[in-house]
Amino acid sequence: MTENQMVVADQLVVSLDYILRLTDGSEVDRSEVGEPLEFLQGSGNIIPGLERELYGMGVGDSKKVSVQPSEAYGEFDPDDLEVVPRTTFPADMDLSIGMGLQMRDAVNNQIYTATVSEIEDDKITLDFNHPLAGETLHFEVKVANLRPATAVELEHGHVHS
Repeated sequence: MTENQMVVADQLVVSLDYILRLTDGSEVDRSEVGEPLEFLQGSGNIIPGLERELYGMGVGDSKKVSVQPSEAYGEFDPDDLEVVPRTTFPADMDLSIGMGLQMRDAVNNQIYTATVSEIEDDKITLDFNHPLAGETLHFEVKVANLRPATAVELEHGHVHS
């Protein structure tokens, strides 16, 4: 079977042109012209709802796909908001709403990503939800290329460019 006769299946490298919009029509992301997203199908490299919808598509095939939060970045969880004292941050640090931060957990030394969601005089609210949590995602996708994964890619579970 030639690469042009292949269809999206597990253990193939998929090159995908895409546009991602939210329900209100605002564009969130897109692949650059000539630079498709490459991933190893069936390895969980992309959100499950999109990965499932790609099976069986061939090179040149396109479609529109809507993915519910449960099959994307999950529902918004209010328990993932944390209010911290302003003194947690350096006094000269210019914080702004929407600002992304990386925070290190002092107990297990793990790094977490947060977004500043509220600023008050003496406290800051940090949102540890994924920025697209709770959103239904609307994709326009086109399969740009398919190829067998290399042994190393299969062993590592992701594409090596």
